[in-house]
Amino acid sequence: MTTIKLNKPAADQGTPADQGKPVARKKPVRQKSPELRDRTQAPAPKPVRPARSVKPTAEDAARPARSGSKSSGKPASQYGNGPSPRRASGHDRSPARTEKPYANNRIVRATPATQAAIDSDTRPRLSKVMAERGICSRREADDWIVNGWVKVNGDIIETLGTRIDPDAEIIISTYAKEHQAETVTVLLHKPLGYVSGQAEDGYEPAVVLFNPDNQWPEDSSGISFKRGHLRGLAPAGRLDIDSTGLLILTQDGRVARKLIGDDSTVEKEYLVRVEGELSANGLALLNHGLSLDGVTLKPAKVSWQNEDQLRFVLREGRKRQIRRMCELVGLHVVGLKRIRIGSINLGKLPPGQWRYLAANERF
Repeated sequence: MTTIKLNKPAADQGTPADQGKPVARKKPVRQKSPELRDRTQAPAPKPVRPARSVKPTAEDAARPARSGSKSSGKPASQYGNGPSPRRASGHDRSPARTEKPYANNRIVRATPATQAAIDSDTRPRLSKVMAERGICSRREADDWIVNGWVKVNGDIIETLGTRIDPDAEIIISTYAKEHQAETVTVLLHKPLGYVSGQAEDGYEPAVVLFNPDNQWPEDSSGISFKRGHLRGLAPAGRLDIDSTGLLILTQDGRVARKLIGDDSTVEKEYLVRVEGELSANGLALLNHGLSLDGVTLKPAKVSWQNEDQLRFVLREGRKRQIRRMCELVGLHVVGLKRIRIGSINLGKLPPGQWRYLAANERF
């Protein structure tokens, strides 16, 4: 029996398929020091290299120092001497910061100490000055101040109740002007049975009539109805449940102040049907000389239209004023209709319908 001895190929020769290929050299393994191989001991600390000192040259000494830079020689960022803001990247999921229109200006906020000074100040409040100048209403002024849209003498004011000099310079942000331009004013022919303000005694407020179905087909304002027009829409003046005629609903504080402000001089005209016997000097008293609740009424224009109808032109609007005036001279009101406010007439607007105040119309 013949025995054949098979020899394994040498490690450096490889398999027959690897014949003719260059042999790859193996990377030598460096032996670790005994300290690193022994895991029971902490590794030796690495040596600390001393900081490299750089001596300033004559050119560096002659170069002027940058304003706002640190002592290290690095230029300060545009946000001051603190760390620069990190750049936004695709992985930054933080919400973008909304910059205010006057972001580069100084903002004045009240602290407990300054708030006490504000309360003891006798100067007029910022919102009052804005309303008196006809910029907006006080309510709008408060909203603009909170949003940082008002500057006084170059400073942004964000504190409600801030008092200023009456002749201070007030600048309004374009954001506030754009917001104000989007407001609307509605002319409504209020029918009987609706209250001008909040619902009471089971009667609905007149604002419920403000919907697309009741818009006057002949409305030429060019404004389309939007649900946002209902936000903040309020009556500028009152009209009793038993009265009909022109009622103003507005989002614009300037309109409201002009029509019902304490210093308003806008005329309101009414047609009033009456019954009873007018006293001897009753017509003269209706024009001037009557008082309500201890307050003398402003002069009015009252005249007969026919045998049972009077025409009233007033410059004020107290609660049930015309009815109470007539009672003082022996008359009883059986019908009242408002036909004009300022230069805006009721016209052909049907009861229960409304239209927008056009851009070229003024009270």
